[in-house]
Formats: sequence, structure tokens, C-alpha cells
Amino acid sequence: MKSVNIAELKNRLSVYLNDVKAGEEILVRDRNKPVARIVPLARSRDEDEELLALASQGKLRLGKGHVDESFWAMPGPRVSAAALRRAVEQERDED
Repeated sequence: MKSVNIAELKNRLSVYLNDVKAGEEILVRDRNKPVARIVPLARSRDEDEELLALASQGKLRLGKGHVDESFWAMPGPRVSAAALRRAVEQERDED
């Protein structure tokens, strides 16, 4: 993992972003104190572009690994059939 101070990152941002695109992680420091990490988004053929866009905006986090079996034993949300129907119809109308 590469490590860089903010001033250096600002001066050579495109170089460091190319490193990230190539799979490298960058540790960002402010006066030698670590403050952030820039990591590449894992891309596979089956990942949805919309999900990747939302992840890049910080609106969701892409999952890692498998869902634990205990997840499926948890109670589901209580949503009325009418609300589900409206959501599906709205989604279909957007296409």
C-alpha cells in the first residue's frame, strides 16, 4: 500500500488514481497522520453499473463474502401488499 500526504496527492492526483485503477490502495495522510484510504472498486462482469455508481457516491457499500445463515432467520420487514405493488409498478414505469 502506498502512502501519501494530502499536498502530494493534490499535486499528482491523476497519477495516484491511475495506481488505484490498477489495484493499488493509497493511504492518505494529513501531516503524517493517516486520515483516509483510497481503494479500487472491485469490478466483475455481473456487477450492476447502477450499484457501482451508488457505491462511488457513498450511498451504499458493496458486499463482501457470503451472507451468514443467521441472516435468513431474522424477521422480515412488515410491508403491505399494496405498498409492494405500488413499488413494483413504479419501478416498471421508470424503464
